[in-house]
Amino acid sequence: MSSEASNSLICYEDNHLWLVYKQPGEPVQADRSGDTPLIERIKSHIKHRDQKPGAVFCGLVHRIDRPVSGLLVLAKTSKALSRLNQAFQNRSVSKEYLAVVPHTQAPERSLVTNYLLRNTQQNKSYICNPNTPKAQLAELEYETLAVWERYRLLKIRLFTGRHHQIRVQLAALGMPIKGDLKYGASRSNPDGSIHLHSYFLKFKHPVRDELLEQYCVPLHSDPLWKLARTFVTSNSI
Repeated sequence: MSSEASNSLICYEDNHLWLVYKQPGEPVQADRSGDTPLIERIKSHIKHRDQKPGAVFCGLVHRIDRPVSGLLVLAKTSKALSRLNQAFQNRSVSKEYLAVVPHTQAPERSLVTNYLLRNTQQNKSYICNPNTPKAQLAELEYETLAVWERYRLLKIRLFTGRHHQIRVQLAALGMPIKGDLKYGASRSNPDGSIHLHSYFLKFKHPVRDELLEQYCVPLHSDPLWKLARTFVTSNSI
């Protein structure tokens, strides 16, 4: 991979889409920081790799928060982008995450349902009453995969895709994600990341009549992520 894409990894590619690995701290698209976003790195890499004379089409299907790592879908064509957008809007995409949270008395597994309200000025979401104007239903299911001395490793299946949903809902259960100061973690991670990782995606291919599924373990050098990587690899979850 070229230097332009040094902070990303293409996990899967065909004529219609990419599944790429987003590093923690890497913006998906341009923001106020001025840091080069993943989508521009991919465009630059493909243009160089394939020696394309013109612009590279790279359609953003969904997003991952900047401090989060893991799988992201990018479309190569407008046709694929439209169909993938529809799949995400219809909730026909299976999404699973890994998270490291404090070891508390919360249940080992649970289906969690809340209503969330987004505060755009604070870039934060809050649990609210269902009757609150603009409140959105948020549902996820988690299970505990491993318990360590101070932390536990969760696998989370996301049923809705609300702003900061996993971060808000786990924090409300007394399990703020490690490093997530915004939602109650005791301290930040040195690199500004949080211990949340987009681990698995499954969806119908936008052109071929088949299901596409991809796993992606966290590649970080962080000790807890190393433990998580060893666990999920050895147990083939």
